Amino acid sequence: MGHRVAIAGASGYAGGEVLRLLTGHPELEIAAATAHGHAGAPVNQVHPHLRTLAGVDFTATTVEALSDADLVIMTLPHGQSAELAAQLPAGTKIVDLGADHRLVDAEAWSAYYSGPHAGAWTYGLPELPGQRAKIADATKVAATGCYAVATTLALAPVLAAGIGSPEDVVVVAASGTSGAGRQAKPHLLASEVSGSLTPYKVGAHQHVPEIKQASGATSLSFTPVLAPMPRGILATVTIRPSTAGLTGDDVRDVLSAAYQDEPFVSVLPEGVWPQTGATLGSNSCHLQVAMDADADRIIVTAAVDNLGKGAAGQVVQCANLMLGLPETAGLSANGVAP
Repeated sequence: MGHRVAIAGASGYAGGEVLRLLTGHPELEIAAATAHGHAGAPVNQVHPHLRTLAGVDFTATTVEALSDADLVIMTLPHGQSAELAAQLPAGTKIVDLGADHRLVDAEAWSAYYSGPHAGAWTYGLPELPGQRAKIADATKVAATGCYAVATTLALAPVLAAGIGSPEDVVVVAASGTSGAGRQAKPHLLASEVSGSLTPYKVGAHQHVPEIKQASGATSLSFTPVLAPMPRGILATVTIRPSTAGLTGDDVRDVLSAAYQDEPFVSVLPEGVWPQTGATLGSNSCHLQVAMDADADRIIVTAAVDNLGKGAAGQVVQCANLMLGLPETAGLSANGVAP
């Protein structure tokens, strides 16, 4: 028998991806899959690709349904997980994919979210220096936002090495439509999205304070773009160098040193640029670097699957650490193609 995991909010895209990963995990088993609006419905009716879960029904999202698990994964809308988590037994291990416990600064929370600040949990990005051990020792972990994963992995080593200015960072990132959730919305209709790129929440996206907190940036201009694809994120991060005469090889050396032992982060060979299709279905992040000689800018591009490394894969990675399992268990660095 493996460790028992309950998933709250399992009917959404991220919840479905968590279920898919758990069905192939050697050490984790599904104790409960809850979904308030789909309680009583078969899992494979909502997620028809999960054939091995035929015969398993969603249950209502209650404390009783979740309390019997060794670890609870919450894939609930922002603002809902804090209230539920507070009702679970104090020692319950929880990984929360919502934003409720990511931010340390209560004022930053109030500026970008509604409701009271619920307090910060251990931040769930293992690749940050020292964070892996903190996650392994934690009972409560706040998993990262999808844009924040790609941007922070591209940005943090550059700022930590002192070769880039934290006061002048610009990010443009395109995401697939699954990042907006499963709820039917007019602007996400196929006829509206197909063949069109659309910026949104320009200058006021909720991942800005999280990225600044995780990466060390002090000023961040972030423009998210809705892309006509189901899943994936491509983030282009530009940083003004703080070292004269910096070359692309210098930046590449910094990134390569930071991630040389990381199983899920790859600095691609020179001239090979990240593409979202190569990370599809994986827990990988692909990075590439260049220097813009004309503008005197460091450019780091990152690709992730927003439902993989940007959500469900990251959650399982953290759960593995919290339960004392191999960090890579049930996860793949290989994507699915075509």
